[in-house]
Amino acid sequence: MSHSSFNRRGFLRTAAGATVAVSAVALAGSLPAAAGQGRLVPQNQIGIQLYSVRDKVSQLGFRAVFEELSRIGYREIEFAGYTQSTSILGRQITVPEIAQLLKDFGLKAVGSHVGLGNFRTNLQGELDNAEILGLEHIGTANAPSNVNTVDGYRAAAEEFNRIGAAAAARGLKFYQHNHAGEFAFATDRPDVRLYDVFFDHTDPDLVYLEMDVYWAYVGRYRFPGFDPADYITRAPHRYPLLHLKDGDENPANPNGYDIVEFGAGDLPYSQFLRRVHGRGRYHGIWEQDTAPSTQPSPPGSFGAALRSYQALTELRG
Repeated sequence: MSHSSFNRRGFLRTAAGATVAVSAVALAGSLPAAAGQGRLVPQNQIGIQLYSVRDKVSQLGFRAVFEELSRIGYREIEFAGYTQSTSILGRQITVPEIAQLLKDFGLKAVGSHVGLGNFRTNLQGELDNAEILGLEHIGTANAPSNVNTVDGYRAAAEEFNRIGAAAAARGLKFYQHNHAGEFAFATDRPDVRLYDVFFDHTDPDLVYLEMDVYWAYVGRYRFPGFDPADYITRAPHRYPLLHLKDGDENPANPNGYDIVEFGAGDLPYSQFLRRVHGRGRYHGIWEQDTAPSTQPSPPGSFGAALRSYQALTELRG
């Protein structure tokens, strides 16, 4: 049973089996008007991680993607790289050109996922890109370290502090996005959770955290003994960004859940967001990791983006 306020499993089954192609543009026009107060995710802070529509970025380019996301209602963007199909412009798009497209369609870039190796080899260049795009936050979805020991994660915390200091000097907040592995226990200390080592040894004024709620619940499934919301209530200022990704319980999956559109799963989002609501200002960013080719078609990843946006707007406290 879904804990979200809008259960759409039946709708998704119908959409997947529809024989008439319905465009995302037409669907966007059917969104109900905003009503009521007490939204758990403020409507003007609903964002999208562009990895969710990476097929459209590759096929259509940023202009068409930004136009459609803006029409759906998204107001915030998190980047997953700054490239698109070179056939769109006949050459690779530039970061200043992307920044202009954001303005053209009334979108705000609030974050960007950059490979940790890029920060090591081109730190100032990545910070330059962030400034051009008007980002508040710049981060990575890489694990802090592949050395899953206490010392390995302490060393990673020192590196993140150095990168965070460089970002802070430019007025930016550097952040790390978790997957499930960070919640594992240290190989040399089975009583110590790696995420706790990273949390405790990074400077709270230099290193911020983007909790991917789905992967945190997978972490709890695989490495029990914590509640994801506790980290945010403990230090809400450290979590300016949340990945709102839904999961449908599946004991046959080693992760415990399958990734699904927002509102079609079992993760207790209403309960989770009520706990963190009002403790700090966060940006709610929808993401769906699964390959766009697996999403109900038509209209594919744009349809998933639309339905997930609608479900997010219907969450109430």
